Amino acid sequence: MDKKDLRIVYMGTPEFAVESLRRLVEGGYNVVGVITMPDKPMGRHGSVLQPSVVKQYAVSQGLKVLQPEKLKDEAFLEELRALKADLQIVVAFRMLPEVVWNMPRLGTFNLHASLLPQYRGAAPINWAVMNGDTETGITTFFLKHEIDTGEIIDQVKVPIADTDNVEIVYDRLMKLGGDLVLKTVDAILDGTVKTIPQECLTQNVELRPAPKIFKETCRIDWRKGVKHVYDFVRGLSPYPAAWTELCAGEAAPVMLKLFETRKLFQTHDLQPGTVVSDGKTFFHIASTDGFVDVLSLQLAGKKRMQVEDFLRGYRLAEHMQVR
Repeated sequence: MDKKDLRIVYMGTPEFAVESLRRLVEGGYNVVGVITMPDKPMGRHGSVLQPSVVKQYAVSQGLKVLQPEKLKDEAFLEELRALKADLQIVVAFRMLPEVVWNMPRLGTFNLHASLLPQYRGAAPINWAVMNGDTETGITTFFLKHEIDTGEIIDQVKVPIADTDNVEIVYDRLMKLGGDLVLKTVDAILDGTVKTIPQECLTQNVELRPAPKIFKETCRIDWRKGVKHVYDFVRGLSPYPAAWTELCAGEAAPVMLKLFETRKLFQTHDLQPGTVVSDGKTFFHIASTDGFVDVLSLQLAGKKRMQVEDFLRGYRLAEHMQVR
């Protein structure tokens, strides 16, 4: 079968999913429909509806778009069946019921931003950087009942530099994801796919999860070592951002987000979370085995700034702590 005859339904919502869809469209593949999340209410009263970036791209290309509230809704399922997809591709969407992923004759495959079976879950890129990994990657796999557990089709490994934050790794994986999606589709077309059950890769390996990240997930624990805090910060930078509370005497604590730091290993007898600064050029926070040198930060209600600008505009009190 020629790629122009293969009927593809694409499912995705965020920016990460746009690259693969764009590559399919520009590559001349036959995308007969795009499934994405319903438009999101925005503004003070929710009166403005914001379409996903995937929808925006799909509309610009004249592609048919479906936005179901519920994936088991019969009206949606009828529309999906009417598209007569041979293959479905999922990139950063939501968990599909079997009635959806089992519909096309060639199956449904997912592009996941980790080297499965590691980092199954919603935030694999963040957790790989937060955990200080030196390597990550992308995986295509066929869907089955349990989330992120289907048979692996292909993988690409990607190094993580010690200076990379999650945005850098995200952009790198997004571009490589487009390559891998096309490679996977071509292999399915050619009948050359050879899958590997994930169970073959889990023996004697400690699996690390990648659960959804919430506000409390992003709070820094200063009782951990310098490297842990450094990796934690870059794994959440620039979004949603690691945070702590800046405390001075009886004043109410102020939220402080950290975006860029540097590791300073040295012995000291200060309590973790103690602030050490000259008030002009540096802002160090004590951890158990040294200091975290803060380079870029944001006070609640203010914009992100370099530490020198922060120190010029914020008067530091004595005996300041973060917690």
